[in-house]
Amino acid sequence: MSKVLVVEDSPAQRQMISELLRSSGLTVEVAGNGVEALAQIQDNLYEPDIVVLDIVMPQMNGYELCRRLKADPKTKHVPVVMCSSKGEEFDRYWGMRQGADAYIAKPFQPKELIGTVKQLLRG
Repeated sequence: MSKVLVVEDSPAQRQMISELLRSSGLTVEVAGNGVEALAQIQDNLYEPDIVVLDIVMPQMNGYELCRRLKADPKTKHVPVVMCSSKGEEFDRYWGMRQGADAYIAKPFQPKELIGTVKQLLRG
């Protein structure tokens, strides 16, 4: 079963995204911000198959987390889906420049998130 790390500072959004992904058959772990997510991965507490992350978060934003994941040989192969309320074309462009594999603007359709995650997991 594929493992997803959901990085989202809003408890309501984190729960909604997690439940959506779990209901589609994925194992989900969560982190409240980029620092927490990086610590979980670097301490080998969790090795995700894919990361779904918000952009606007305290301590470390999603752009920075994505850059760090893609710069680390251990995690550079892990697909990253940015899922943010920042839906302008520039935000999407900048997210992809940081190494994101996909960018979904909130609010999104559940099918869009699940379809994107499953497609990236298939490689």
